[in-house]
Amino acid sequence: MSYTAFLILILIVAIALILIVMVQNPKGGGLSSSFGGGGASSIGGVQNTNTFLDKATWTLAIALFALILLSNFAIPRGGNDNFQLDNKLENVSTTPATNNTVPTQTKDSVN
Repeated sequence: MSYTAFLILILIVAIALILIVMVQNPKGGGLSSSFGGGGASSIGGVQNTNTFLDKATWTLAIALFALILLSNFAIPRGGNDNFQLDNKLENVSTTPATNNTVPTQTKDSVN
């Protein structure tokens, strides 16, 4: 699988996870409260909605974590990058520059 495919999957899962979390309400409301929640939270499938949202959140979070870890193996890496870097470093001169004089200001030159 290519790195671009992993990035697209990560984005899709992240957006889906954001949407699922935004639908939930930590105080027991959210999507389930719009179906007549409150005292009768287990009647009419509201409890199933909470269970579905909870399972979907965990599933998407685990999938996102796994995709991020697996995408590390798909990162394109050039085989000759280290060799080229070593050649460039060898060609760099390590001798100091010959013109190391720094112009200094004197009291006479400052107006």
